[in-house]
Amino acid sequence: MKTYSYVGLDSIGLHRLSYREWGDPDHAHVVVCVHGLTRNSRDFDYFAQAMAKDCRVVCLDVAGRGGSDWLAKKEDYGYPLYVADAVTLLARVTAPVSPGGFRGLVRRIVGARRNPVVDWVGTSMGGLIGMMVAARENSPIRRLVVNDIGPLIPAAALVRIGEYVGRDLRFDSLESFEAQLRRIHAPFGPLTAEQWRHMALHSHRRLDDGSFGFHYDPDIALPLKSLALADIDLWGLWEQVKCPTLVLRGLDSDLLSHETARQMQKRGPGAKVVEFPGVGHAPMLMSEDQVAPVREFLLS
Repeated sequence: MKTYSYVGLDSIGLHRLSYREWGDPDHAHVVVCVHGLTRNSRDFDYFAQAMAKDCRVVCLDVAGRGGSDWLAKKEDYGYPLYVADAVTLLARVTAPVSPGGFRGLVRRIVGARRNPVVDWVGTSMGGLIGMMVAARENSPIRRLVVNDIGPLIPAAALVRIGEYVGRDLRFDSLESFEAQLRRIHAPFGPLTAEQWRHMALHSHRRLDDGSFGFHYDPDIALPLKSLALADIDLWGLWEQVKCPTLVLRGLDSDLLSHETARQMQKRGPGAKVVEFPGVGHAPMLMSEDQVAPVREFLLS
């Protein structure tokens, strides 16, 4: 795994975005992974390890999360900026590489990374960003995986998320931080102790007073707080997606209902749906049973 950065444009300047890569950087099959609202790129470590021998995996920290910059103008947090940053990333990771010397000559002769295949795996917010990019004319996304999100988002689920997003909580130890992580993300399902600790290690930041806080800007919650208390209807967007699409759903999810998933099979790209018992919002793609259907879909 290697870490890279690039810059995005916001309303008052530039911000730096961090992403991580797994696998051969010259592989012609690129899989871009984008996390959920309060999460970060390290959620995909298990998935990326499972995929790295067959493709190049690129995992983004969305602005305000993980290793990416917090925005100076907080009102910029929102999907227009997230989509613009994602498109910049797609342009970056699909650009030809032309190093010098004999190695570079060989790469140019064999056409390394020529016309790369680009797939998208997005959890929750990352799934919405993927839908928005895939719905555009001339989108480079060949196959889309939408993890536990859909074109109809219930108001009740947004209320639940709003209860913890944006609270600048402090904890006196990593153990107490992890305990809170387990409480608010219990719907992730039956993760192992190792997986919870992995998430805790990569979801916290050390503050000046030595305490532990969540590794995201609390102000990412501003767009959520400005929403009217009503369901969000994005069916018009879904109808514009044309690429083959796989939808993952936790059987107990409150963000993606069974009925919405059923309609996603009939409308738009006519998605294939896979459900996971014992899981709510959202499947974390850390176990073989969750990785396997994604792997099969992307490599078929």
